[in-house]
Amino acid sequence: MTRSEGRPRRLARTRAQLAFLSTGVLLHGAAFLLWVWFSLSHAGAVVPVVFAAAGAMSVTWLQRRRFAAYAGTGIPRTPPVAGDSELQRARQRLRTAAYWRQLGYHQLAGPVLGLVEAVVLVLWAGSVCGITFYAWYWVFPQEWAFTQWANVDGWLLAVAGLAVLPFLPRLTGALVRLESVIARRLLGPSRAEELERRVEDLAERRAETLAAADAERRRIERDLHDGAQQRLVSLAVGLGLAKATLTDLPPEARAVIDEAHREAKEALEELNHLVRGLHPHVLDDRGLDAALSGIAARAPLPVQVSVDVPERAAPAVEAVAYFVVSEALANVTKHARATRAAVEAVRTGDTLRVRVTDDGRGGADPSGGTGLTGLAQRVASVDGTLALDSPPGGPTVVTVELPCTLPSAL
Repeated sequence: MTRSEGRPRRLARTRAQLAFLSTGVLLHGAAFLLWVWFSLSHAGAVVPVVFAAAGAMSVTWLQRRRFAAYAGTGIPRTPPVAGDSELQRARQRLRTAAYWRQLGYHQLAGPVLGLVEAVVLVLWAGSVCGITFYAWYWVFPQEWAFTQWANVDGWLLAVAGLAVLPFLPRLTGALVRLESVIARRLLGPSRAEELERRVEDLAERRAETLAAADAERRRIERDLHDGAQQRLVSLAVGLGLAKATLTDLPPEARAVIDEAHREAKEALEELNHLVRGLHPHVLDDRGLDAALSGIAARAPLPVQVSVDVPERAAPAVEAVAYFVVSEALANVTKHARATRAAVEAVRTGDTLRVRVTDDGRGGADPSGGTGLTGLAQRVASVDGTLALDSPPGGPTVVTVELPCTLPSAL
C-alpha cells in the first residue's frame, strides 16, 4: 500500500475514533448524571428494580452499538435470564454478576473514561485551533473574541499545536483500545459465562449432528427397504418360479438357475441384516421391547429379555440401546462360547439402564477387536456410560446407562 493510498484510511480511522470519543463523553456523562439524579430523588426509598435493570440494559445496548460502529469491537451479549414476567426477569438480572459488572462500568469506570475522552478531545480542538490561529484572526472580528487578538502570541499557539498534533492519533488509538478491553471485560460475559455458553452451543450442535445422522440412517433404511430390497424379493421369486416351472432345461441351465436363486436369497438375507443394522422399523413402530425381543429371537442361543420401560426415551437413545444389545449379542455369539444370555432394560427416572449378561468364558478385552470400543464411542455420543465386567471364566456383564432426555435438537 502506497502512502497516498493509506492516507484516506488513516483519516477515516481518525474520524471514527473522534466520533467514538465524542459519543463516549455524551453517553458516560448522561448515564452518570441520570444515576445521580435518580439516586438523590429516591433517597431513602427502594429503587425500582425494573427501572434499574432496564436502565443498565439500555445504556449497555447503546455502548455496544457505539463500540461496534466506531471502534470495530464486538461485545458479546450476556446470557439471558429466565422469568415469567418482566418484574421477575428484572429481579433475576439484579442478582447476576453481569448486571453489577455493567453497573460498575457505567458508574465507576464510565465517568473516568468520559473525563479522559473529554481531555483528549480538548487537546484535539486546542491543537487544531492553535495551528489555524491566524485564520481565525482574519476571519472573525475583534468584538467576537474572548480576548484581544493582539494580546495572544499566535505563533506560540501554532508551534504548540504542530508539536502536539502528531501524537494525538496514537493517543486516541491507545485510548480506544484500552476502552475496548475494559468494555469486553465489564459489559460482555465473563470467562466462565463464555465457556458455559460455548459448552451449551457445542452440546446443541452435537445434538443436531446426531439428529441429522439418525435421520440419514432412517432415509437410507427406507430407500433400501422400498427399493433394493423389493427388487431382490422380485428377483428371488422370479428365479424360484423359473426353477419350478422350467423342468425341461438342460442340467447345466438348471444348475445356473439354482445358483442364482441361492445367491439372490443370500443377498436378500444380508440386505435384511444391513437394514436392521441401520435403523429397525420395529423400534419406531413398537418400541424398545419389541425391537430387543426381535434381536433375541434371531440369536443362535437362548436369550432371556426383560424390559421395564414405562415411558419411551428419545429416539436417538433408543437407537443406541438397540445397537448396544445387537452388538453385545453378536460378540457373545462370536467370542464368548456361551450357552445362554440375558438382556435387561430398565428405566429409572431419566436414566435408561441396559444390561447384557452371558455365561461364556469371560475375559473380554476392549482392545481385542471385539467392537467394545465402538460401543463405548456410540454410548458416549449421547452422554452415556458403558461398564464391562468380564473376569476370566465368566460371566460377562455389559452395563450401559443412557440419559432418556437429550437437548431439544433431538
